[in-house]
Amino acid sequence: MDEITFHTLLHRPGTLVDVGAHDGLITIPLARLPDSRVLAFEPLPPAFARLRSALRAAFGEVPAHVQCHAAALGDHAGEVTLAMPVLDGIAQEQWASTAKDYAAHLSPRVTVERFTVPLLRLDDLAIADLTAMKIDAEGAEYEILRGARDTLLRCRPVLTLEVEERHREGSTWAVPAFLDALGYEVLFELRGEWFPVAALDRATMQRASPDPSVFEASDPYVFVFYALPREDAPGLLARLRGAA
Repeated sequence: MDEITFHTLLHRPGTLVDVGAHDGLITIPLARLPDSRVLAFEPLPPAFARLRSALRAAFGEVPAHVQCHAAALGDHAGEVTLAMPVLDGIAQEQWASTAKDYAAHLSPRVTVERFTVPLLRLDDLAIADLTAMKIDAEGAEYEILRGARDTLLRCRPVLTLEVEERHREGSTWAVPAFLDALGYEVLFELRGEWFPVAALDRATMQRASPDPSVFEASDPYVFVFYALPREDAPGLLARLRGAA
């Protein structure tokens, strides 16, 4: 199941947050859900410009119910360095990260472009009706969730998260553990079946090179995780299974 299908099936009216919106692949479908307000966060300047252009192309203008923030999220407010590897002169935007600097991978083929970007804490926005959240932040997931702790406890949104050991070793342990402490069930889907994160075999399902010049990954490669409030998890999971 892809993230758009997940959020569509479990949609409730309210505020939806897209962290790492890039050029709007998920922002636009979220904005089309009924009675939605979307907050999209994208710190990489060229991607942020394309995000706004994509919204104008999809809706004629950036719609009033979508707010675009040229900022990263974390566990405090201020500024942070966003590092983007450049491979053979081509920007690898999908690897841009506030959690790593790629210094270990510098080579004649790999250089790094750095940006100083605003850093916000989700809790500081005092959102009262958060119903869903998508996080794709190349290793910064833990800090983002720490900065959203009070909002998660108050609003109980559903979440999708891309979490990869290649971006941050130990993250597939730390992120689910943090969510578990907040009363969330963390799951993954594989070949139409749903599994608890405890069933993740990292040696065979999370093996990938951290070097942006090396394209290799295990098969299967499980990196999208789904978090459901524990009090609602049985009913929500039944809905997801019923749609398979």
